[in-house]
Amino acid sequence: MAASGRIVSIDKVRSELYKHEDDLKAWCIATLPPDFFKDTSIILPDYGRVVSWAASMSHHYLPRALQEFLSADEADAWLVAYAISNNCTIVTHELSQPDRRNKIKIPEACAPFNIQYVNTIEMFRRLGERF
Repeated sequence: MAASGRIVSIDKVRSELYKHEDDLKAWCIATLPPDFFKDTSIILPDYGRVVSWAASMSHHYLPRALQEFLSADEADAWLVAYAISNNCTIVTHELSQPDRRNKIKIPEACAPFNIQYVNTIEMFRRLGERF
C-alpha cells in the first residue's frame, strides 16, 4: 500500500521514528519507498489553521498541553494539517477524550476540521485488505 501511495505519512512522523537507532527505524528504511514521508513545508497555511484552533482552546487545555501539541518536534498538529490539505483520513490509536485538559488528542484536533480518523483495523477494512 505504501508503494502504491494508498497510505502515506509525513516528514514529522519520520523524524519521531528516526530519533532512535532501533528495529522500527531499520524496517522503515528497508521497506518504505523514499516518497512515503511527505514534505510538510507546503502545508503551512493549514498548519496555521490548526495552530489558531489550538490557541482558541486555551480556555480548555492546560498551557503544557498546548505547548506539547504545537512543539516543532511533535507530529500531531502537522498530521491534522496534512489531512486538511489533502483530504485524508488519519490513522491513529488515540481515542477521543474531549474532557481531558492535559493533552490534545488527535481526535479532538480533527473534529473542528471534519477530518476523519480511524484505527489500523478500520483502515484495513476501508482499504479492502483481507488477511
